[in-house]
Amino acid sequence: MGGIDTVRRCYDVVASGGVITDAEARDLLNVPDDALPALLDAAGRLTRAMRGPEVDVEQLHNIKKNACSEDCSFCAQSAFFDTGIETYRLPPAEEIIEGAKEARAGGADSYCLVAAWREPPPADFESVCGIVRRIRSETGMEVECSLGFLTARQAGALKRAGARRYNHNLETAPSKFSQICTTHTFADRVETLKRARGAGLELCTGGIIGLGETRAQRLELALEIRRIRPEEVTINILVPVPGTPLELQVPLPPGEISRMFALMRFLLPRSIVKISGGRETATDDAGEALLGGGADGIITNGYLTMPGNAPGRDSEIIRRARLEA
Repeated sequence: MGGIDTVRRCYDVVASGGVITDAEARDLLNVPDDALPALLDAAGRLTRAMRGPEVDVEQLHNIKKNACSEDCSFCAQSAFFDTGIETYRLPPAEEIIEGAKEARAGGADSYCLVAAWREPPPADFESVCGIVRRIRSETGMEVECSLGFLTARQAGALKRAGARRYNHNLETAPSKFSQICTTHTFADRVETLKRARGAGLELCTGGIIGLGETRAQRLELALEIRRIRPEEVTINILVPVPGTPLELQVPLPPGEISRMFALMRFLLPRSIVKISGGRETATDDAGEALLGGGADGIITNGYLTMPGNAPGRDSEIIRRARLEA
């Protein structure tokens, strides 16, 4: 009963507007397997109480592919690895805007422009700002951007252009980070988030689980995310990419994935908790059960270098979960 008692105690704290301690977060993540259903049920009830029945549906547009200067060991777009993916530079504005219109028609709530840059080149950055303005004016969609490291000036320009939220993932725990990336630091990523927040942008951050980290390191990442207090948390599940150092990484057991999503709901009860890359391959139901266990957002129609569910299929998953798109 110890695990179930822990879940009940923490649920009562969060449901009444309180904050669980780091030690309580550790206890939640480590409940015995027989208490896992109770943890997921409690996380689902918190989600509905704090966030309602709506699922946030986001679509990505990878506006620049490959040749990134960073050596993140999970990434198909790193120039350090030969992964054989198609490459292209920033496409014409009309192509991106047409993609946003199609996403809107397919039921997406937001459109995220993603580019594999260490930091955006000046000319391309000005083009992106113009594209953000047009998407906002021509579709009314919320626009998010993920363009790498930002200066304070660039963050302010994105805000003025109409971007709502900036995505910059922490990727993994500070204690694991140097094993995953050597061309920049965990602190570098936190600094960009601070600049985005300082410019008035909302924040989206999270990481990738299944990189070979321990459960304790997943807790470490979760607590770092809570300290930032993002409006949106995005949790990816590693899909090993041939040609990268993690191509032979063993997949996480489903229970470990579920624990992470449930914990994020307890830590950030009013934030969007989004199931991101990997849900179609790492779960048997494309994340449907996770929508009942703490998550309230999905990315539809594919990721940066991988296909995903068609919007119609994701709409059906949301309906089966008795939720609303």
